[in-house]
This record gives sequence, C-alpha cells and structure tokens, in this order.
Amino acid sequence: MTDVLIEYGVLNELNGSLKQIIVELEKAEQRASALEDAIGDPYGKDRLREAAEEFEDGWDDRRAALKEDLMKIQERVEATGKAWAEWDAEASRQLAVEANEVDTMPRA
Repeated sequence: MTDVLIEYGVLNELNGSLKQIIVELEKAEQRASALEDAIGDPYGKDRLREAAEEFEDGWDDRRAALKEDLMKIQERVEATGKAWAEWDAEASRQLAVEANEVDTMPRA
C-alpha cells in the first residue's frame, strides 16, 4: 500500500473552499431572482427575462443535488482533518519523553 501525505493546511483549505462553494450555491437562487427583476421587460418584451427564468428553473434541481453532494464531501473532509489531528495529538502525548527519562533510555 502506498503512503499518502496530505498536510493539515491543505485539508483545512479544502474544507474552507467547499464551505464557500456551498454558500455561493445557496445564494445563487436569490441572485437569479434579482437578475430576472433587473432584466424586467425592456421595450415591452419579456423574452430575455423568460429565458433567464427557464434557465434558473432547469438549473435549480441540479444545483440542489450538487450542493447536497458537496455538503457530504465537506463534512467528510472536516471529519478526516479533525480525526487525524486528534490522533496526532494523542500519539504525541503517548510518545512524549520526560526530561528525566532521557538518562535511562537505551542508547544505540
């Protein structure tokens, strides 16, 4: 089995990026509504606004599914980072050597 090295900083950065993407997906519906309102009916024509509405309706379900999948990934990334950090801290505590133990340890 091949060892994989992933630094805590990389996991934390990925976790933060995933959270930002999720927030952007949540805000997308509000922005789409604002866009449709901003388009309005220029010169009494509503074709552009209707096209924007149609696009939003089609993208809405896909966006919700994507957000749900990204939330699962983000939760796993966060849990992995926390679990490894806890394991690392516990292993460090168990392997710690007291100052007076150094004199009694075997030498090579």
